[in-house]
Amino acid sequence: MHVHHLQHVPYEPPAAIADWARDRGHELTGTHLHDGEPLPEPDEFDVLVVMGGPMGVYDDEEYPHLVDERELIRAVHEDGRPVLGVCLGAQLLAAA
Repeated sequence: MHVHHLQHVPYEPPAAIADWARDRGHELTGTHLHDGEPLPEPDEFDVLVVMGGPMGVYDDEEYPHLVDERELIRAVHEDGRPVLGVCLGAQLLAAA
């Protein structure tokens, strides 16, 4: 299984989630949004994990990637694949 995480700030990594995935032999990749990395395509992974951050779920003007991020989350969810949201990630999941 391929687990992909979205990381908003350098100090909010997937930590124990990454350990869980690796311990079970799953492939783990991530997008570091705080470094300006582009979002993946929805079909590039099996499970999406959306990490936390200090921004608000609708702070689109200051963090324009949030618009596309909500769309990615919506597409993955509508495809029936698991999405786990942590803190801000949970808010983005609910908004999507």
